[in-house]
Amino acid sequence: MPRAASQEAIVNRGKGSPALSYRSSIEAFPRRYPALAALLLGVAAACGFAPLEYWWLAIAAFAGWIALVHAAPTRGQALWRGWSFGVGHFTINDNWFQHAFTFQDQMPPWLGYAAPFALALYLAVFPALCAGLAWRGRAARIDVGFVLLFGACWILTEWMRSWLFTGYAWDPVAVMWVPVQPVAWLATLVGTYALSGLTVVAAGALLLLPAGRRQIGIGIVTFAILTVAELLSYRGGPTPPAADAPRLVVVQPNVPQDQRGESDQAMMLARLLRLSGTPGAAPRLVMWPEGVIRDFIEDDYPFWVYGNTSPWLTRERMASVLGPRDMLLTGGTALQFDGKGDVTTASNSVFALDARGRIRGRYDKAHLVPYGEYLPMPWLLKPLGLSRLVPGDMDFAPGPGPRTMTVPGFGAIGMQLCYEIIFSGQVVDPAQRPRLIFNPSNDAWFGTWGPPQHLAQARLRAIEEGLPVVRATPNGISAVIAANGALLATVAHHVGGAAITPIPPAHAPTLFSLLGNWAALLVGAALTLVAFALRRRSR
Repeated sequence: MPRAASQEAIVNRGKGSPALSYRSSIEAFPRRYPALAALLLGVAAACGFAPLEYWWLAIAAFAGWIALVHAAPTRGQALWRGWSFGVGHFTINDNWFQHAFTFQDQMPPWLGYAAPFALALYLAVFPALCAGLAWRGRAARIDVGFVLLFGACWILTEWMRSWLFTGYAWDPVAVMWVPVQPVAWLATLVGTYALSGLTVVAAGALLLLPAGRRQIGIGIVTFAILTVAELLSYRGGPTPPAADAPRLVVVQPNVPQDQRGESDQAMMLARLLRLSGTPGAAPRLVMWPEGVIRDFIEDDYPFWVYGNTSPWLTRERMASVLGPRDMLLTGGTALQFDGKGDVTTASNSVFALDARGRIRGRYDKAHLVPYGEYLPMPWLLKPLGLSRLVPGDMDFAPGPGPRTMTVPGFGAIGMQLCYEIIFSGQVVDPAQRPRLIFNPSNDAWFGTWGPPQHLAQARLRAIEEGLPVVRATPNGISAVIAANGALLATVAHHVGGAAITPIPPAHAPTLFSLLGNWAALLVGAALTLVAFALRRRSR
């Protein structure tokens, strides 16, 4: 057989090989079905977050999506591929949202299964916008400039997601680095949204690796940055507190959401008191979660509000486990009245009580949960049969914003109630930096995925602000988080107990705590300027 014929026969046999045919089909799939491919990549990207934490899979998925957007023949196709990615990503990542519908009798349970998808249809607008903006800056081939522009566009759109229509900042890309502390440490410099954009840049850099020596240099620089971050993270670790330092007692009564409203308050209070322990040699700051104290504890309400309870006796019993130097922080509800004595609004609040049962401070939640604590556009949604997911007829009123409460014997304690902790750059009182942030929450309606995701976001706030964060929840996950994001003590999901630990120290103010989200603007602008400078130089 002639040599040329032999080579042709080999090639033809290769074309018929099942392995090569399968590989060819895989490679052709994104070209034939780009929107479906983007949807599946979005699903894969959601696996990078808690509780799965497959961050390496998320990085690969973002790289594939960036390549799909670059290959789009038109801007409309780029937007469509961005939106499809977002639908897959947010449907999976927010699947816990379905669980909330099982606790509201006025809402049909089947609606819960559609709710994450419906929410994703809106949230997907932001990846679509990112894809459309980045596509405008593409070149003939994927280059460094395109990757940098993509990261800058992601910073812009993720930041917009955090405030548009009151904001939904749940699970920014940066939060998937919380288990990888050397990378998460970068949030102390640039914050969440900039770190998210840099993560997208890192994913895009994978597409540049075969291009030549410049990409090898990028890899070397990335390795050097991570090495320095590792060293700085080690040096910045918290120092062990003194043995006689004041103690935190974080109580988790293990109350499911479906029992929270109907449970006997006397039995509930007995469980909280039992888990709170007894006074000791060191002062104790006892912390109870949101949503378990249902009785009103403030004085001077109309008598009919209290029913068969007495606010003074309730507070006295709550304070019965406190020593003379102890304090109690607990979630509760406050009411406001008009001149006729009718209730006008309610506040989701945190109260500070001393050992004599006196209220020594109150914080009112400012960033309320839409559809949870208030119903947007009630004039439209109520006639359609929709209501809030949290039982009750009255919407909560927002408080004034992040506030620091001076707790006698314990100093400045920052307050962030539940959902508020997810908003980067909005968790610390600008007038008074606290020694720690108290984040009581009710995660009992968050399903299985919600609590670990909420905890991860609280850990990222601790890292970027350099402040300990303490979470107390009805049935988990309660935790004491060090200023570097490490978990010092936890009470697991669906477990009753208390986390007891000395108060961890705060770090010095981080660069991000000084700049706030201006850091995201600076990083996004720098990425854009470098991208255009590289393009100009190449021309």
